[in-house]
Amino acid sequence: MAITYTWDINAMDAYPDHAGQTDVVFTVHWTLVGTDGTHAASVYGTVGVTYESGSPFTQYSALTKDEVTGWVINSLGEEKVTELETNVSNQISNLINPPVITPPLPWATS
Repeated sequence: MAITYTWDINAMDAYPDHAGQTDVVFTVHWTLVGTDGTHAASVYGTVGVTYESGSPFTQYSALTKDEVTGWVINSLGEEKVTELETNVSNQISNLINPPVITPPLPWATS
């Protein structure tokens, strides 16, 4: 079962003015989606990001999904990303082979 993982950026919270810059992102809301082509599952969360005065700054309107996704992945770290991918993979496995089912009552009529 090959799973393809995709990061989505759902929203970003920003300070209108901070450290001499405008629209400075401080929280990124993300979703990690996995699909095997038939089944899909996801996890979501937020990460905090910090802008240090004098550091390189990209204007909000010039930010790209790839750049912000990089912030998320770097903030989470490799171990946490692996844990999240495993979580999504397990969800997909459970969709394929449910560990618990609720069959109809044997005396119920169709």
